[in-house]
Amino acid sequence: MQAHLPESFSLVKVPQHDDVRGCLCVAEWEHLPFTPKRVFWIFGVPEGAQRGGHSHATCAEVVFPVSGSFDMTADDGTGRHTFHMDRPDTGIYIGPNVWCELSGFAPGTICVVVASEDYDPEGYVNDYEEFCQRQKR
Repeated sequence: MQAHLPESFSLVKVPQHDDVRGCLCVAEWEHLPFTPKRVFWIFGVPEGAQRGGHSHATCAEVVFPVSGSFDMTADDGTGRHTFHMDRPDTGIYIGPNVWCELSGFAPGTICVVVASEDYDPEGYVNDYEEFCQRQKR
């Protein structure tokens, strides 16, 4: 992953505890850049399929690859950055007004997303060209 990230996205590391019984990752609210309002997970993504493909007007998210791996491309209007997500103890914060695409899912991948707001379909920008136009303000 990149060492210097734009302010609109950043790595979120949570504690991982390993012992003979396996590994345990824990995310307490203090580890997150916001108090969560919603949690959802993505799984069973077919080979070659993508998720995301939108930005949020006001909602922020932290995305964790709890099992498996995928690639995340984030665009904040100043550039596109791609991250390979494969550590269950490391998520990525995606702020509002950041275009996000998830692709290259390994079989069996489970991705957990923690969101700062309740679901609101009106808060989505689903067209990349519209997103780009909004960034030019």
